[in-house]
Amino acid sequence: MARRRKRGLLGQLARSSRIGLIFVVVISGLWYWQEGSVRDQLSWMGVPEWQWNDWRGWNRVLRNDGFLLGWSDVRGGPLWVGYVLNRVDDPHSLPRPDRFESDWRSLWPINSSDYTHSGYDRGHLAPNYAMSVVHGRDAQMASFLMTNIAPQRPKLNRQLWQRLEEAVIDDFVPRFGRVWVVTGPIYDDQLLHRVGFSQIPVGFYKILIAPGATPRALAFLMPQNVEGNEPLARFAVTIDEIEARTGLDFFPQLADPVERKLEGRVDEDGWGLEAVSTRPGRYR
Repeated sequence: MARRRKRGLLGQLARSSRIGLIFVVVISGLWYWQEGSVRDQLSWMGVPEWQWNDWRGWNRVLRNDGFLLGWSDVRGGPLWVGYVLNRVDDPHSLPRPDRFESDWRSLWPINSSDYTHSGYDRGHLAPNYAMSVVHGRDAQMASFLMTNIAPQRPKLNRQLWQRLEEAVIDDFVPRFGRVWVVTGPIYDDQLLHRVGFSQIPVGFYKILIAPGATPRALAFLMPQNVEGNEPLARFAVTIDEIEARTGLDFFPQLADPVERKLEGRVDEDGWGLEAVSTRPGRYR
């Protein structure tokens, strides 16, 4: 009798386990489908993919209001940040948050205080101003999470990089109506060269896409050791070069012929880059 009761209990447990497993699989599938849909809305032609034979590009995707980012637990920093900027007829920035916040999703404790007296600025990848103007307060607050930050030299962060960000939101976005952006650091193999737990990049890239029947691309790669007053056009590069430096494949859903044309050459036509290349920054 006791054996029959025991077998009955074991059978109930087995059935419950199967039901629980089915429930987990269904819920996981629904979450994956929903998450993929959201990622498609926040990226153009797919999120950057890392090459399986290149460890440098390994990342996990973190979703925020207004932007996605590929986080590297090896680097202790983002490999890429992607977002879209739409034209706003009457741009108005909300008050700048007064502090940076740690992100519980990071494997390591990345803290704002790590940067104190380090000689490096807390460099935004998704910019405060653009997130505020285009995507609102929640996106602006998310841009102050430390997972959106990388160490930048002051002359880069406050001058050259700032000028590029201003050209994007003030000139390129109004010109095209919508611009997709993928931006991030360039790292070397000096894994111990860090501010706190965050590896210090040797440079930064920004890829701009103006979508349409014939999409346009413009990409920049800027080293850390700049003076800050250089022409923006000096740093225009191909997307292929950035892929070679990062181990990432950008816009993986593009058809091969379009990808080769878009990523294999520097084409400044239609961007009006010459007019903004040497323009001083808004803040000096």
